[in-house]
Amino acid sequence: MPVPTPPWLDRQDGRVAVITGGNSGIGLEAARLLAQVGAHVVLACRRPDAASEAADRIRADVPGAQVEQVQVDLGELASVASGAAELSSHLGGRTIDLLINNAGVMAPPTRRVTADGFELQLGVNHLGHFAWTMHLADRLSDTARVVQVSSVAHKFGKMRWDDLHSVRSYNGWRAYGQSKLANLLFAAELDRRLAARGAGPRAMACHPGYSSTNLQTAFDADRSVGGLVKRLGNAVFAQSAAMGAQPTVYAATSHHVGGGDYVGPATFMEMWGPPVKVGRTARARDTTSQARLWDASVEATGLDLP
Repeated sequence: MPVPTPPWLDRQDGRVAVITGGNSGIGLEAARLLAQVGAHVVLACRRPDAASEAADRIRADVPGAQVEQVQVDLGELASVASGAAELSSHLGGRTIDLLINNAGVMAPPTRRVTADGFELQLGVNHLGHFAWTMHLADRLSDTARVVQVSSVAHKFGKMRWDDLHSVRSYNGWRAYGQSKLANLLFAAELDRRLAARGAGPRAMACHPGYSSTNLQTAFDADRSVGGLVKRLGNAVFAQSAAMGAQPTVYAATSHHVGGGDYVGPATFMEMWGPPVKVGRTARARDTTSQARLWDASVEATGLDLP
């Protein structure tokens, strides 16, 4: 169901917002909120059936909502390329105003790899979005924003430059923290490179705090102790997915957010509350690491800014 429009959210009539993983959780709520204020929303999702169902839900809640979908699997570079081509075809002469890189996976208990052999979390959460953004960079409007969704988990993240894909050793949470740190390094380097080109688009990042979504439990067995604990936490301690989506929408639309900024919830260790600008770790601010990750991403994907 629709939620009250935050007082800081202006009308977005005529603007095109593309959201990866817009079929559930934070992505769905961000899409719904943007549709409420007139944006033309594109759900870029791995599963067409889930995207279609989400689009129907948004239209039911927001009469007259402009919603369409494209299929993209961020765990497969070929799918990223075909999805970007499909999106460009759908857009015709229109440009993208809000490119929201939201989709992600969290802490599978055993090491998994993407179709291209990347560790799953680095592959989907970072490299897939890197490739998606490179493919679509020339479709961004002069006032576009690229919003990368990160996490408080970046605080324990460390780039394992000698084993980025966890081949020698794997820990699900360690790999997740690395991927979320990579999100912040990428957003900062992308913004710097866009600004250096004198281009209009800018890049920023956000995180949802502790929000109740299926991200936390996607890899849990139904009756596992860990899964039960996470479900209890979602029910008792987490804020709603709708509140968790507010930092994403604030980063994408607020006049108070600029290139390179990072947005998250305001209260209790950035877990809950309305969106505000927040800080990041020294590792996330390190310009050498930002440039190094960019080079590694270009090498892995074969893509760079056009």
